[in-house]
Amino acid sequence: MSGVVGIYSSNRKDVAQVVYYGLYALQHRGQISAGIAVNNNGFIDYHREAGLVNEVLSKDNLYKLTGNIAIGHVRYAFNSSNQSLLTTLPLVVGYKRGALAITLDGSIVNSNILRDKLEEEGVIFQSELDAEVIANLVARNSRDNIEEAVIKSLDELSGSYALIMMTNDRLIAARDPYGIKPLCLGKLGKDYIVSSESCVFDNIGAEFLRDIDPGEVIVIDNEALRTISRKKAKENLCLFELVYFARPDSLLYGKSIYSSRREAGRQLARESRNDADIIIGGPDSGTVFAIGFAEEANIPYAEGLIKNRYVGRTFIQPSQELREQGVMIKLNAIKENIDGKRIILVDDSIVRGTTMKRIVQMLKKAGAKEVHVRIASPPVINACHLGMDTPSKKDLIAANMSSEEIRKLIGADSLYFMSLEGLVKSVGKNNGFCTGCFNNRYAIDPPEEEGKNVYNL
Repeated sequence: MSGVVGIYSSNRKDVAQVVYYGLYALQHRGQISAGIAVNNNGFIDYHREAGLVNEVLSKDNLYKLTGNIAIGHVRYAFNSSNQSLLTTLPLVVGYKRGALAITLDGSIVNSNILRDKLEEEGVIFQSELDAEVIANLVARNSRDNIEEAVIKSLDELSGSYALIMMTNDRLIAARDPYGIKPLCLGKLGKDYIVSSESCVFDNIGAEFLRDIDPGEVIVIDNEALRTISRKKAKENLCLFELVYFARPDSLLYGKSIYSSRREAGRQLARESRNDADIIIGGPDSGTVFAIGFAEEANIPYAEGLIKNRYVGRTFIQPSQELREQGVMIKLNAIKENIDGKRIILVDDSIVRGTTMKRIVQMLKKAGAKEVHVRIASPPVINACHLGMDTPSKKDLIAANMSSEEIRKLIGADSLYFMSLEGLVKSVGKNNGFCTGCFNNRYAIDPPEEEGKNVYNL
């Protein structure tokens, strides 16, 4: 999982600074690396490296990036310790007709097949990035028309992608035909912006226009905005976006993530048995679910855990050691609120079980009489090959244990996972979802070859 931003301006030269604040708004989507590329009078300058947005893009680095078109990227943790520049985006390449920069959220399932084919034709790769495969396809298909080359190249891809591409005179954005990854369009004055989530527009004072449709390819240049292709398949937005990754103040298909999660909390309360003194949420992504749960169950909501805002998400830390260390410094219990109380702890998911076990221990150590865990999603039983970077199946606790075994392991007095039907119902959207991590029904089948070892960004 990653976050992407792009902007085209006909007159301003400080667009890199706009992208910088956009990436700040998307920091929750990736905390391992960040980068920005800009078009500077036909040349593409860029800066990217491992670290948070404010660490990578210092004032000096940012002010060196001047131009009227820019794209940016923040990356999540992948299952590798490699954090070199060869695994960071945006990717900037030169080819016969000029320079090209690409940033991508997603995973190209057939990238190994395409890579092998290109290597047979003499292409030399410098990284394992899916974006480099796409760049080489575009370069190979390019004749006189870059837009036709992009459309032809995308037709060769199978997988999930929210893609933003920059040439020396235009910005191109595309979403996979299933709409697995989110991508939306906004406007800042006369300038167009594309982003993974609409919260970026609020952050920079832009207007949200619409979601980019599944299978849509748009071009922004001095002739304004144009849609050059629409090839929609059966819609399969990643359901985990709604459950966990997206910010609650973002919009998807005109509905706020906040309202969807609040209704999911209500649905969870309807499905489970609830007898407690207070409801608390697992900060931060479990909070909205907990509020809805408390409203439906008619049990008071209270703060039971305080989060250290300077610690990143433990789910997307690249190693077990870092995840456990992160949990220990990430949360602290509010003893006066929970001492002697029967508590229902509402959270969005249990993936590895690391965080939940530590939280239950923390609450009981602080004096909780009972801790009942309610999860606002079904058990995560499958790894994702479509760019969500869930752990391998052997590391997914629900893939290897029953609910009762998980309850005993985390030390909870009871445990309930919401049904998939209840979760989809709570979203209030008729269009389809990719639910493969919950029931093995993916929008796109996993790759046939063993061990697809790419940095899916």
